[in-house]
Amino acid sequence: MGIFERFQKYLQQDNIPDRFLQKIREAKENQLEELDLSNEYDADNKDKLTSIPEELFELKHLKVLNLKFNRIYKLPESFGNLTNLTKLYLGNNQLSSLPESLGNLANLTKLELWNNQLSSLPESLGNLTNLTKLELWNNQLSSLPESLGNLTNLTKLELWDNQLSSLPESIGNLTNLTSLDLHFNQLSSLPKSLGNLTSLVKLQLEHNQLSSLPESLGNLTSLTKLILSKNQLSSLPESIGNLTILTELLVNNNQLSSLPESIGNLTNLTGLLLNNNQLSSLPESIGNLTNLTGLFLNNNQLSSLPESLGNLTNLTELLLNNNKLSSLPKSIGNLTNLTELFLNNNQLSSLPESLGNLTKLTTLDLWSNSQSPISNP
Repeated sequence: MGIFERFQKYLQQDNIPDRFLQKIREAKENQLEELDLSNEYDADNKDKLTSIPEELFELKHLKVLNLKFNRIYKLPESFGNLTNLTKLYLGNNQLSSLPESLGNLANLTKLELWNNQLSSLPESLGNLTNLTKLELWNNQLSSLPESLGNLTNLTKLELWDNQLSSLPESIGNLTNLTSLDLHFNQLSSLPKSLGNLTSLVKLQLEHNQLSSLPESLGNLTSLTKLILSKNQLSSLPESIGNLTILTELLVNNNQLSSLPESIGNLTNLTGLLLNNNQLSSLPESIGNLTNLTGLFLNNNQLSSLPESLGNLTNLTELLLNNNKLSSLPKSIGNLTNLTELFLNNNQLSSLPESLGNLTKLTTLDLWSNSQSPISNP
């Protein structure tokens, strides 16, 4: 090691708070398997690590290392010496890249890298085949390595708030995933291989640029929650009707002009959000969704409602503000569990007598309808 390198090392060591050095010494002396060098999220910058002391990489017995809420900007290649690590917490630092040697940590089951400045990931990430949880949210990732598909034991993958415009086909290899969060990215399409993720229970894709969905989405028959809000979807695939155990479907703030008849197969839905679309009608099959408690249809182009709406007798909330409704079906009187009914800014001039059956209503909003006075039911 030259004079300059030794001087740099001295300066780095001099900037490391004593409490961290003491913890490292204790871990070395006592052969500890866990080492916590994290901070509180609001700790003063002077109390945070900006680099990692070289002594740390001698602790080859470590299994758990927590470096959260520091200001570490780089991991040295020697990080790959910690081959017994099973859990590594590096959230909320200033990392812009990761060393290839990260792939040596083959015993890792949990890796947290959220809230950094990562723009890419090393191909060696694919060596971490024991990972079950990988958190990469709030970085600057624009792509993912194909080797991601090697992480076949992953059950949870969090990639939200990045800059991803596409996903590798190999993501379809992650067949043990139960939760995949991709919201707040720039995805314009999804690979067909996404349909291989048949263990998924929750899929979050809101705040992207999706204009269509692959038919293979219908293979995800374990899904209970699907969030597609704030995209550019003009239609839903007919295969969405295969997702028969869905309980929540959020497709608000898109460009839907119609719904597939197969939506009526989603008989376990309790919440259906379709606000801020361009729907001009609803399929009769919507009446099959008899477990719905909330149906949200504000800001569409609906001019009428199907009689089958009256089958939704578990509804407690029905929101139809800002549509073009000129009448309501008589069957609306069957919705005897409704507590909130919003109909403002439509074209209603009269109401059906059956509305009087809704004795649990606490809110009935009819503001700004036809200029003609609304007749009482």
